[in-house]
Amino acid sequence: MAVYFFALFISFIINSALIIPFINFLYRLKFQRVHQKTRDVFNKSTPVYDRYHSHKTGTPVGGGLLTVITTVFLFSFFLLLFILFNRPIQSNYPSVISEIKIILFAFISFALLGIYDDLRKIFFWQKDQFFGLRLRHKLLFETALALIISYWLFSELKIDIVHIPFFGVYEISYFYILFSAFTIVAFANAVNIADGLDGLAAGVLMIALASFWIISRSILDVPSSLFIGIWLGGLIAFLYFNIWPARLHLGDAGALSFGATFAVIGLILGKAFSLSIIGGVFVIEIASSLIQLIGKKFLKRKIFPVAPLHLWLQLRGWEEPKIVMRFWVISILFSVFGLMLAFLK
Repeated sequence: MAVYFFALFISFIINSALIIPFINFLYRLKFQRVHQKTRDVFNKSTPVYDRYHSHKTGTPVGGGLLTVITTVFLFSFFLLLFILFNRPIQSNYPSVISEIKIILFAFISFALLGIYDDLRKIFFWQKDQFFGLRLRHKLLFETALALIISYWLFSELKIDIVHIPFFGVYEISYFYILFSAFTIVAFANAVNIADGLDGLAAGVLMIALASFWIISRSILDVPSSLFIGIWLGGLIAFLYFNIWPARLHLGDAGALSFGATFAVIGLILGKAFSLSIIGGVFVIEIASSLIQLIGKKFLKRKIFPVAPLHLWLQLRGWEEPKIVMRFWVISILFSVFGLMLAFLK
């Protein structure tokens, strides 16, 4: 276990050393939140969101990009050290190469999609155009990437089962590809939604990843254990600058990548059911947004005054740090409960 703590510590040190120059670099590129009247997926104005978030204009975005780059580099470096020192890279699957490929593909591909969306918002957005990628276009790209990942999970890692505590293990064959793709897309967008408040997405993700780290070490899976440890180190360094008032935001590059990869790791560890519990805060956030969207689309009215949940709490008068801290506490409780379910037979 010491090597994984060492990997986390090295990742934290490197990210901490690079993050201030990276923030300054983003300022030079003018890679910052732009001042605009935001709109929802129906291209209608969102005055409540603007009221509580307009002060964040000018804050650099794309902070997740640094974590993606350093995590990929350090993960590759530590794997090379394992090989050079003849240390076994143990995996619970037939191909350790396939497991590594799937994790890295999810991490990098969704980051690239997020970068494209960030670039559209910051540099290519015009007032008479839709802000960023339209939801249907983003979902199309996300689904395509998720289907590729899900096919590899099914065909190369031979995962086609879902374990539900107290009920048993269910083999769902090819339907696993659809189930997995849905899960990946859902969490990619859930983390993106939760990134609306300073420290919310990164803090909740840090707590949830720590739970998956415990699970990965319990089954002695080296690739996932090493990757999570390195990722956590970068995430802690990022969170230091992301807590209120944030000096840096994840941006779509980080949020989409982190959410998708979080789901992929949960699926690789065979904990699809526990994934929805450990990531319970993300589930609540996207569920509140989805219910609101369905109400507007089919009922022609709002179900909630505003969505997602954290914005509704702001509307009720809760201060941003208060919401974030309480969501962290709730995430700890979800993680403990999810871990309990994960270890049930």
